[in-house]
Amino acid sequence: MSTTLLPFRTHYLSHSLNPQFSKRSFITSLPPPPPLLLPRPPKLLQRNGVLVRAEDKARGGEGNSSSIQQQQPKPNSDKQFQDLTSSGACDPLCSVDETSSLEYETTYQPKTDLLKALAVFGAAVTGTVAINHSWVAANQDLAMALLFGIGYAGIIFEESLAFNKSGVGLLMAVSLWVIRSIGAPSTDIAVAELTHASAEVSEIVFFLLGAMTIVEIVDAHQGFKLVTDNITTRKPRSLLWVIGFVTFFLSSVLDNLTSTIVMVSLLRKLVPPSEYRKLLGAVVVIAANAGGAWTPIGDVTTTMLWIHGQISTLPTMTGLFVPSVVSLAVPLALMSFSSEVNGKGQNTDDVLASEQMAPRGQLVFAVGIGALVFVPIFKSLTGLPPYLGILFGLGVLWILTDAIHYGESERQRLKVPQALSRIDTQGALFFLGILLSVSSLEAAGLLREIANYLDAHIPSSELIASAIGVVSAIIDNVPLVAAAMGMYDLTSYPQDSQFWQLIAFCAGTGGSMLVIGSAAGVALMGMEKVDFFWYLRKASGFAFAGYAAGIAAYLASQNLHLSPTAITANIPFISGS
Repeated sequence: MSTTLLPFRTHYLSHSLNPQFSKRSFITSLPPPPPLLLPRPPKLLQRNGVLVRAEDKARGGEGNSSSIQQQQPKPNSDKQFQDLTSSGACDPLCSVDETSSLEYETTYQPKTDLLKALAVFGAAVTGTVAINHSWVAANQDLAMALLFGIGYAGIIFEESLAFNKSGVGLLMAVSLWVIRSIGAPSTDIAVAELTHASAEVSEIVFFLLGAMTIVEIVDAHQGFKLVTDNITTRKPRSLLWVIGFVTFFLSSVLDNLTSTIVMVSLLRKLVPPSEYRKLLGAVVVIAANAGGAWTPIGDVTTTMLWIHGQISTLPTMTGLFVPSVVSLAVPLALMSFSSEVNGKGQNTDDVLASEQMAPRGQLVFAVGIGALVFVPIFKSLTGLPPYLGILFGLGVLWILTDAIHYGESERQRLKVPQALSRIDTQGALFFLGILLSVSSLEAAGLLREIANYLDAHIPSSELIASAIGVVSAIIDNVPLVAAAMGMYDLTSYPQDSQFWQLIAFCAGTGGSMLVIGSAAGVALMGMEKVDFFWYLRKASGFAFAGYAAGIAAYLASQNLHLSPTAITANIPFISGS
């Protein structure tokens, strides 16, 4: 609460207790405002939601609504708020809209109006054509391809158009299924296809919502300090390797976006703004994508393949661990000789004070990470879908936080209801829209036609998987993997075959080659102001070298029969789950 409102609130409370209280008498009895207590500048008031969090961060702890003294900002809170917002991240979990709202007026360009007009015009034309039932019925494939192309272009150029990709994805999904219902032999068939697709898609969405909530609760308790506080080295080359492998193993349990946010926030406490810190940020992106590729819960695309049965737990972890390590070790080795790492005068003193861990933060961290790790075990023991395992873990953590914070009204933000308001719901809705869109193309038979074309012109499954990884550096890997799952079924390539494992590896690590190729890279752009061309010059070559080396390592292990999957396949009690 602003200090300028405290006299007003005290005056209001004193009058409201009077039985003869009325609004008129209250207004006329208001004392004149102190001449020196002026309101905050309008620029800060535009984002008072962010301001509250930034002030809380500047105080080094959570606000206590019962203590007026704690509510008074420190003299340098405005400066710290400006520092936080100028870096592009008011706090690790604030929304993109909040971080960009102050910059919109300065970066606005009139040409975006033209792009928006063209996008709306294209969508209107497509919608008009869709109304013509006879044309759609005769040209369903063409209509769906055009609509998907327009919708995906809107997603790719969301920053230029200022259209949120989640809204575009949902609109595209519904429109595609409308066209499918028109072109299907009957509406009942389209409804049956939609019901089947919704059941599969909802499993992934429920899993993501549960996992994001668990991670948010752990982060609210500052549980990840147990990991980051143990990084004590300040030598540039050693720090490069430590940051890389800490991120690698952290991302194998968390998603790559959360791992990037945690580790980039750590870098701000270890390294001042410099080219070296940007390079460490690129290492975080490469390591987060590599670490998420070898476990079923480390990346959304790997989770998709796991939930739908293309890969299983143990064969995936044993088969992809070495290639994932290679895809990280090669870039780290090459970066160790770069001028940014070997430059003199690297000042690596702590630049920000660490926040205090919330009460029982260690317990919440242990239970939260245990809940994530327990999901594959739950699936193996019960045979039930993974989303039930993640919901079970969320339920346990929910009851635990309610119990340990019972009666602590000032710590409501540490409980699940508040965490649910902070998770990336729009990201989950984006996945929903994309997966439903791709499932409509699968129902119409378009993906099967693409698969037949690829099989005829690219007979090598290794080349197909590698190409998908390269394309994922430009196009989001979620629709690419969803399309691959629609193009090829388990009769073409059985579970845990070389093709599906390569898809998991290539789609996960290929996004590191460009900063826009993964959620981790996009997070780095926002938090550290890393632009596309800087990353292309400084990190893309290293990422490509790691990508190619990882594929070579996987193929070599398979051809030489050195894969751990082949070794453990003959041991009954550790067969794939």
